[in-house]
Amino acid sequence: MDITVKEFVKGAQEAKGVTVIIDVFRAFSTACYAFDNGINRLLDVSAPEEAFALRDKLKAAAIIAGEQDEKKPVGFDYGNSPTEMMTGNLAGKTLIHCTTAGTRGIMNATGATEILGAGLVNAGAVASYISLLKPEKVTLVAMGYRATETAEEDMLCASYIKELLEGREPDITGQIENLRTGAGKRFFDPANLAFSPPTDFFLCTDLNRFNFVLRAVITSAGYAEILRLDMDH
Repeated sequence: MDITVKEFVKGAQEAKGVTVIIDVFRAFSTACYAFDNGINRLLDVSAPEEAFALRDKLKAAAIIAGEQDEKKPVGFDYGNSPTEMMTGNLAGKTLIHCTTAGTRGIMNATGATEILGAGLVNAGAVASYISLLKPEKVTLVAMGYRATETAEEDMLCASYIKELLEGREPDITGQIENLRTGAGKRFFDPANLAFSPPTDFFLCTDLNRFNFVLRAVITSAGYAEILRLDMDH
């Protein structure tokens, strides 16, 4: 199995084989908690205007969650927050998700044979799923902070998945704890409380909390349908 690690939207565009788009803070963590709280469908788009257009087109019980520059855009129902997904009224709803890094990564991975979304919360399930597929090529794309700066949490997640695929069982507990004073310290800044609560840090770093995979299927309509695939315990 040839495993390559890339970064940012460019990395997603260059990705080949089974491609894992990684966004720990917070896109795919948010997506996992949304499924856990009962959403019926999850649809990913690249930009807010696409989210509004898709909601108008669906006319069903569609809600929009996400962020641009970390903050919830005007008109969105929820931010890109696992905390909001846990407390929101999501059961049976179609959730349209739009973020600066994660969902853009999904939409740009057009050369992939299969696209998966990952965070620390489902990294083990993703590695297990890929191991079952036994692909020749795997590309792990760390989307980074706002898709422009290397993010230590995304690189940690990528290296963790890579090691699992290579048959090792790394203990990354200490590295996760270090994120609190590193990349995750913004969650503890009082100025960010309204859109980035401290609880999000702990929810995003709850390693292997979920035993399911997020599989993205890009549709001809210009959005990605995100499917929850449960792994057997």
